[in-house]
Amino acid sequence: MLQAAFFGGTYDEAMALMVEARNYARYVEHRERRYCEALQGLRMSCEAMRVTSRLTQVMAWLLMQRAVHEGEIDITEALAEANRLSGCDVCLDQSHDHDECLPKGLQSLLARSLSLYQRVARLENQMLQRLN
Repeated sequence: MLQAAFFGGTYDEAMALMVEARNYARYVEHRERRYCEALQGLRMSCEAMRVTSRLTQVMAWLLMQRAVHEGEIDITEALAEANRLSGCDVCLDQSHDHDECLPKGLQSLLARSLSLYQRVARLENQMLQRLN
C-alpha cells in the first residue's frame, strides 16, 4: 500500500508539473522570448525542452510502474534496459538551472523537474539493487 501511495503522489506531482510546463510554454514563454535577445531566447527554448524531457521520462517510467502494480507486466520486464529511465545526459545537466537570465517561472520548472527526475532515478536504482 505504501508503494501505491508513493506512486499516486509522484504521479500527481509529475502530471501537475507537466500541465504547468505546458501552460508556461503556451502562454508565457513566447511572450518572454519576444523581449530578449536571440541567444537568450534560444537558451530559454533549450531549457524548456530539458523540462519537457525530464517530465516525459518520469511519466513513462511511472506508467510502466503502474502496469506492474496493475499486474499487466512483472517487475523484471519493467526494469529491463529498454523500459528504464533514460536521457540522463540531458535530464541531469544543470549547467543553466541557476542562470539568472532565465525567467523565474522557467527556473522554478527546471528546479522542480530536476528534483522529481532525481527522486525517480534513485527509486529505480533501489529497485534494480533489490532485483539483483
